[in-house]
Amino acid sequence: MTLPRRSRAGLDPMAEDIAALLAQEGWHPDAIIGHSAGAAIAVQMALQADAGLQAIVSLNGALLPLHGPAWPLFSPLAKLLAASRLVPHLFSWSAADEARVRRLVASTGSTLDDEGVALYGRLVRDPAHVAGALAMMANWDLPTLAARLPQLRTPLWLVSGERDRTLPPSHAQRVAALLPQARLHTLPGLGHLAHEEDPSRLLQLMQPLLDGSKVPRAD
Repeated sequence: MTLPRRSRAGLDPMAEDIAALLAQEGWHPDAIIGHSAGAAIAVQMALQADAGLQAIVSLNGALLPLHGPAWPLFSPLAKLLAASRLVPHLFSWSAADEARVRRLVASTGSTLDDEGVALYGRLVRDPAHVAGALAMMANWDLPTLAARLPQLRTPLWLVSGERDRTLPPSHAQRVAALLPQARLHTLPGLGHLAHEEDPSRLLQLMQPLLDGSKVPRAD
């Protein structure tokens, strides 16, 4: 069971489309900061072509297949859910209960304020957003990315939330073991949504990169 090619929800086409957008707009970033799946897209862009990147920052990045007995079932289940037009509407309908949204956020290991929870509620109550997320998960190919990861030559900065339950620090440690150019920094007390929990701390950490300096050596 596959989604139509026009969805372009897989890792390869998403990286191609973002690279094409950058070229169309004449943007030539020195570095890319990607959160979770966004980090995988940044790495895929660097692997597909010489993007001229001086650094990639992976914030709780999903760069390797998850461990655990349920992982082999993830992709088939995601494909099944993504093929249904009803599932996104049912999920969005259930998200009308604020308590469910709070539990969803808490399951990531992060704690958000009321405004943050409300914004996530708005996202998950949008069937189109849910359908897009399911389509991406159904087409995500992390095993192939993992096999190519040792070919990455771009400096990689792995920033990991200590309390991340979605992609725990051990995930970033596995990536660091594959790449000698990687630097690992752990954020105490923060979860998967670290940049939303404490944006000022993340800004301070990444300021040298935003100023055009070299990526600082991390923990």
